[in-house]
Amino acid sequence: MAYETIIVEIEDHIALIKLNRPDAMNALNDQLLTELCDALKSAQNNDKVRCIVLTGSEKAFAAGADIKMMSSKSFVDVFTEDLFTPESEQILAVRKPIIAAVSGYALGGGCELAMMCDFIICSDTAKFGQPEINLGVSAGLGGTQRLTRFIGKSKAMDMNLTGRFMEADEAERCGLVSRIVPAKKLIEEAMSAATKIAEKSMITTMAVKEMVNRSYETTLREGLLFERRVFHSLFATEDQKEGMAAFMEKREAQFRDK
Repeated sequence: MAYETIIVEIEDHIALIKLNRPDAMNALNDQLLTELCDALKSAQNNDKVRCIVLTGSEKAFAAGADIKMMSSKSFVDVFTEDLFTPESEQILAVRKPIIAAVSGYALGGGCELAMMCDFIICSDTAKFGQPEINLGVSAGLGGTQRLTRFIGKSKAMDMNLTGRFMEADEAERCGLVSRIVPAKKLIEEAMSAATKIAEKSMITTMAVKEMVNRSYETTLREGLLFERRVFHSLFATEDQKEGMAAFMEKREAQFRDK
């Protein structure tokens, strides 16, 4: 598939996907979401890809869902087509780790897209927000649900009800992002993290992603049981034997995803 709204680069087991609608500050429209889902599916099915980095431009990761695309739609339109649901489910179905590298604006759907990734590394210029209330609507891709789980009720209410933006330092303090780096070093830092992940056993990285995500879907007791059983199951892999042998022999592990 030839892409017009994203750029995909694959190097050293990492798929770097760049949102590329500069005239619209990478606003999410049907074409971009379709192309993004296709690229993610291709990365998932590509044995050479072990980690994915999703980013935008220095000015904007994504400034929201495309208002021009949505403005003329009625309730019947968005309900019948189940606006954004198929794309969200496809993104969340990707089993390989996805790092969001966020610079500039990550607003509305942009903030929600970043939260669908496994963790966020942001630049010191990043600004996060759920300003949909200014348009007479609410968040619809996780801005009231996922954001509340990440940063707590009070801050999520504040952002969703006032539409205010959250600066990078506040985003790190409340756990929305994992780390802040200078804007010029954002991709370098994200790719470095992706490289470290790519060096691990793919079986284990996918299992860890599934375990952490399960913590948001179940009770602590059931989550711990799930974690323990997956932990037990990893002892059936060759990578577990190689990893522990390498540790004892004081050498780098050579994982084979078996």
